[in-house]
Amino acid sequence: MNRRRFLTRAAASAALPLASSPMQAAAPTNAPAVPAGDPVGITPETIAAAERVAAVEFTADQRAPLARDLASRAAGYRDTRREPIPNAVPPALGLDLRAAAGLASATGVTGTSSAWTPPDAERPTTPGDLAFLPVSALASLLRSRRISSRELTELCLERLRRIDPALEAVVTLTADRALRQADAADAELRAGKWRGPLHGVPWGAKDLLAVRGYPTTWGARPFREQTFDTDAEVVRRLDAAGAVLVAKLSLGALAYGADWFGGRTKCPWNPALPSSGSSAGSCAAVAAGLVPFAIGSETLGSIVSPCTRNAVTGLRPTYGRVSRAGAMALAWSMDKIGPIARSVEDCALIFASIHGADPADPGAVNAPFDWRAAAPIRGRRVGFVEAQFAAEGEWRDAYRGALETLRGLGVELVPVEMPKIPGRVVSTILSAEAAAAFSDLTLSGEIDDLLAPRPSNWAKSMREARFIPAVEYIQANRVRTGLIKQTEELFSRHRVEVWVTPAPGDHLSLTNATGHPAVCVPAGFAPVKDQPAGSPRRNATAITFHAPLFADDRALEFAHAFQRATRWHEGRPPVS
Repeated sequence: MNRRRFLTRAAASAALPLASSPMQAAAPTNAPAVPAGDPVGITPETIAAAERVAAVEFTADQRAPLARDLASRAAGYRDTRREPIPNAVPPALGLDLRAAAGLASATGVTGTSSAWTPPDAERPTTPGDLAFLPVSALASLLRSRRISSRELTELCLERLRRIDPALEAVVTLTADRALRQADAADAELRAGKWRGPLHGVPWGAKDLLAVRGYPTTWGARPFREQTFDTDAEVVRRLDAAGAVLVAKLSLGALAYGADWFGGRTKCPWNPALPSSGSSAGSCAAVAAGLVPFAIGSETLGSIVSPCTRNAVTGLRPTYGRVSRAGAMALAWSMDKIGPIARSVEDCALIFASIHGADPADPGAVNAPFDWRAAAPIRGRRVGFVEAQFAAEGEWRDAYRGALETLRGLGVELVPVEMPKIPGRVVSTILSAEAAAAFSDLTLSGEIDDLLAPRPSNWAKSMREARFIPAVEYIQANRVRTGLIKQTEELFSRHRVEVWVTPAPGDHLSLTNATGHPAVCVPAGFAPVKDQPAGSPRRNATAITFHAPLFADDRALEFAHAFQRATRWHEGRPPVS
C-alpha cells in the first residue's frame, strides 16, 4: 500500500489532518499553534468541531487538557493499522444470545437427516420438469437410482450456462469439481451407501464462501482473483453430506444489493428488477431451476429480501447455528448463513446437515434440531402485528389471504406488538463492524473500486462509520441486549409459538439484531404494471415466520404447513 496515500486517507477518515496532508498544508496562517509533540495538529478548536460529530459538548476548560491525549491516541490508531488483520479474524468479543435472553445452555445436537425417509417420487418425463423438483423428490430418485447424480449435475451445468446470461447470477462454474463429486456419489449409491437426502444433489454457493481451487470474489472487483487454500466449513459439511457444488453464485459487492463486478443479478420472475440482495445469485438460480438449492447469508435482510423477490423459500437460522468459518465477515455479531431452496422441507433437510458448533467459529453453537414435517399446527397460537396486515397497497389481498389461510389451518391468531428499536442502534452496530472488517480497503481508497466505474454505497457508509465513537457502539450493544430479552419474552408474554409478518418491514432490523430465526415463504404474485395481458412476468411477495431463539424447527413446522396449503412455491418464472 502506498504510504502517502494511506496516511492521507487515514487523516480524512479520522478528521485529524496529518502534517503532510493537503488539509494541514492549507491551514490559515492564524491557525492555533500545534501543541509541542503533537504530530497531528489536534487543538481545542479541533475537539470542538469533533464534538458535533459525536453529539457531545464540552467546555473550553474541559477541552484544553484533551489535546495531547487525543494526539497520542491518534498515533496509536496509526500503529494499530500497520498490523495486518485478515478479514477472517474476529474481534475478541462475542454475542451470547443465551445469556442475553436468560436461556440455559444446550450441548446436544440432533438432526433430521438420518430419520427422514424419502417420499416415493416419479421421474419427470422432461428435463425442465426434473430441474424444478425439490430436494426431497430428488433424494428419492437418486437413492432408488432412477436418476444418477452425473445426469442431474450435467443438467444443472447446462442450464447454468444457457440461462445465466439473462440473469447474471453465476460468478464461477465449478464444473470439474462437480463432475468428480457426482461420479463419487453415484459409485457410493451403486454400492448401497446413502449419506442422506443431499447425497448426489447439486447446489450453488454464495460467492462469499471459500472453495479451494476457485476464486472467492465477495462480488467486488478488488477481490475478483482472490483464492483460499481451504473450504468454508459449510462447504465441508455439504461435501460430507454428498452434495455436489456446481457453481459459485453472485452477491452484491461485499454483501450489499444485487450489483457485483460482473453486472446486476436479475429476478427471473421480472428481469426488469434486480434480484435483490445480497444473496442475489443464490435466490435467482434456485428460482430459475438452475440449482435445486443454494446457500446464502444474511446480516440485515440478505436471505429474506431476495427470497421474497424471487419467490423461493429461505431459512435465516438463529445467530450462531451455522458456522461462518471460511465465509467473508461483514458484521461478526450479525452475520448468519442459511439455506435457500424450493420448499420449507428442503430447507429443513439442508439445515440438518450444516448446523452445529465449530471450533473455527467461536460464535457457532450446538442446539437441538428436531423438525417434524407432519407436525400438526391446529389449535396452536400464532402472533401477528395487526397494523402490518391491515396496510393498504398492492399486497393487501395477499397478506390478508395469508392470515385467512392460517385461520383455515386451525391456528389461533393473536395480536402482538414488536419491541421498538430506539434510534440507529442496528445501523450503528452493523456500520462499525463492517468498517472494521474492511478498514484497509477504506483507508487505501480501494473501496471506491468495488464496482468501478460504477459507484458503490459502501464507500460513503464505511467512511462515515469512522466517526462512530466506540462508546456509542458499546451503548448500542447494551440496548441490543435489552432487545434480545424483549423479543424472546414476546413469545411467552403473548403465549404464542411463532409470530408472522409480511416479509418486508421493521422486523428485519429487529430480528437480525436479536438473532432470532426466520423462515420466508412465498405468499402471492401480482401482475407487472404496463405489461400486456397474459404476460408471464410477475412480482412476488412473501410472509415470514419468526420463532424463539434456537427454535428454528418450530418456525419451519408452521411455514411448512402454510406452504402445503398455498403452493405458491411451485410456480416457474418466465426466465427458466
